[in-house]
Amino acid sequence: MKLKPLGRTDLRVTEICLGTMTWGSQNTEAEGHAQIDLALESGLNFMDTAELYAVPRSPETSGRTEEIIGSWFKRTGKRDKWILASKIAGGGVDFLRDNTRANAKTIALAVDASLKRLQTDYIDLYQIHWASRGSYNFDGNWDYAPHTQDTADVLANIEDMLEGLGAMVKAGKIRHIGVSNETTWGIAQWLRIAEAKGLPRVASVQNEYNLVRRQFDLDMAELSHHEQVGLLAYSPLAGGMLTGKYQNGAVPKGSRLDYQKSFWRLNEHSEPVIAAYLDLARQHGLDPAQMAIAFTLTRPFMMSSIIGATSIDQLKTAIGSVDVTLSAEVLAGIDAIHRRYPRPI
Repeated sequence: MKLKPLGRTDLRVTEICLGTMTWGSQNTEAEGHAQIDLALESGLNFMDTAELYAVPRSPETSGRTEEIIGSWFKRTGKRDKWILASKIAGGGVDFLRDNTRANAKTIALAVDASLKRLQTDYIDLYQIHWASRGSYNFDGNWDYAPHTQDTADVLANIEDMLEGLGAMVKAGKIRHIGVSNETTWGIAQWLRIAEAKGLPRVASVQNEYNLVRRQFDLDMAELSHHEQVGLLAYSPLAGGMLTGKYQNGAVPKGSRLDYQKSFWRLNEHSEPVIAAYLDLARQHGLDPAQMAIAFTLTRPFMMSSIIGATSIDQLKTAIGSVDVTLSAEVLAGIDAIHRRYPRPI
């Protein structure tokens, strides 16, 4: 298992990160614990969660995932084996605090609440779950829309959040900071303000990245390279689509689509490209899920690919991706498919 630097920090994280967002909804506490055990035995040292998990978000399940991780820490005494990441919601969640966007005040409240649920004294990487000004990373949007994504005080809000995060670092409650569902311009502002004010520097960005959603390849990749803000890729299987389990209208029992009853990625554009990737994997004798995850690991900006599973077998398959080397022929096939289908979702 390769180790990658967490930005410009002294931490080194495994190239596979254990995702946890189903624990407390689709998965029980015992199943979550079993996944942590397996991941640790397999060499992982990096785990990601959020105050909003489990998904889909609700007053009944939000915070439950952190509680499951916390009970594992208490039971095993192995908090020191993990680099732990969590997140504060960006805002607009009516059952969290006062429903306001992330700011210095809500960050202090959220960190303390997460620490209590996680039964730990510190969080290694604390992230803003989505940009407080809005994000075009959700619901299939590809267009920048100033009237819905900007606010007049966006820079003041970033500075305020940095001040709040800096206070948490000084208090020893968090070690490093990151962002999620952010843009090139947004990260540039976080970096600029932090440098000017002597505040914590963003170490990572957690955005979606997979074979069918590759916006990160352009401006974000350039910023990532020059500023050492590595990508933590969520949904490397495009919500499970790249396994092929949803092809031809299939809805496996217990799957995300079965559980949530809706999934915007499934449309007339996505099925043909998924079929093309499944065919490519078959041609080369590869498991399609492992091919998809292994592809993310080839990207020069990739810090860690976040894998989520609802079963131990799924988790074993995903972790096994680190042992898969994609040939030049497979990579050429991926390039050819991407050229044909640049925007399937």
